[in-house]
Amino acid sequence: MKNIAFIGLGTMGFPMAGHLSKAGFSVCVYNRTQQKAARWLEEYAGFSAPTPAAAVEKADIVFTCVGNDESLQEVLLGDSGGFNGASQGTLFVDHTTVSAKVSRELAKEASRHKMAYLDAPVSGGQQGAERGSLTVMVGGEEADFQQATPIISHYASKVSLLGPVGSGQLCKMANQICVAGVIESLAEGLFFARQAGLDPSQVIQVISRGAAQSWQMENRYQTMLAGEYNHGFAVDWMCKDLAIVLKEAQRNGSNLPATKLISKFYREVQLMGGGQWDTSSLLARLENAENEVSS
Repeated sequence: MKNIAFIGLGTMGFPMAGHLSKAGFSVCVYNRTQQKAARWLEEYAGFSAPTPAAAVEKADIVFTCVGNDESLQEVLLGDSGGFNGASQGTLFVDHTTVSAKVSRELAKEASRHKMAYLDAPVSGGQQGAERGSLTVMVGGEEADFQQATPIISHYASKVSLLGPVGSGQLCKMANQICVAGVIESLAEGLFFARQAGLDPSQVIQVISRGAAQSWQMENRYQTMLAGEYNHGFAVDWMCKDLAIVLKEAQRNGSNLPATKLISKFYREVQLMGGGQWDTSSLLARLENAENEVSS
């Protein structure tokens, strides 16, 4: 398993592929924006290819980390797609957050070509990707999981198999439900403390020692209070993820009232021009609403 192809060099894929290069693997990268691939080659040892099919020709394992259902299908299917260029026995590992439906469909297509497929969305954001401390939620066959895990571990601190293909995506949906809820509650707590005349930083120092503590509280409250929303995972992507969640919830009969409401809040942040702000910008939405009332 020395030859690796990595398709997608966005905020997450760029450092993830970099970890594999630094670990000594032969890495061939593909990105739809060729300038990004060129920049990756300035930082890491490896190769680039003009198409996904060309990138995977010699690969034992192929990693994908792109934007959504459509972009994943684009890089894997068709004459220039990864499935067309790969050899029988190649293992595909997809780190994109997509629908479980698309993951299952692509796994079937991979099987038709006598190749293997794991859906493996990640959590931990840009900082986790850069530090090599991501959490990876995997769906697929045990043997394929065992084959991929030692390689994934170069950029992840936790890799777990949840069940058959699609299970990783379903776990990621549960993750996004929880994350969105925590961020909204933190934003409301900070906003309330400020409106009540308290020092929000002092409030956090007190309540973070108790049951209210969370990763978001420890790592984001200061930047939220400073109005700094440039810390990785963008609102646009959270809107995409929550749309996937709500569609799956409709399919399986889950009632998610808070998630529906927070999805609406994130769309309001988009309308404020904050699509590329990070997800902690829910506080900006509350402040914007207050400013509108005051004016």
